Amino acid sequence: MSTTIYHNPRCSKSRATLALLREHGVEPEIVEYLKHAPGADELRDVLAKLGARPRDILRKGEAVYKQLGLGDEALSDEALIEAMVAHPILIERPIVVTGDRAALGRPPEAVLEIL
Repeated sequence: MSTTIYHNPRCSKSRATLALLREHGVEPEIVEYLKHAPGADELRDVLAKLGARPRDILRKGEAVYKQLGLGDEALSDEALIEAMVAHPILIERPIVVTGDRAALGRPPEAVLEIL
């Protein structure tokens, strides 16, 4: 079964999660999502595997979050997905996907339960 990590090499949690995967003998496919943003369908698939809603993986501290008014609770899930596709910096990281399961690597050890 293949494993994928949505990774930002500048993020310490993302680097720690990648190292943890490798320590456990997993060499994942690495998707640097800031360079290769997931499309809306891919993001929906990841969310389904996480059992999460878009707001659950939205980085609220990013300037673009405030600029786009994404704190508005009236915004639909689809509007939030569109914002994350257009501005992948808004996607929380790292996310590890294996098979039909996914986990957010915060803390990094959280991904071990899906391996």
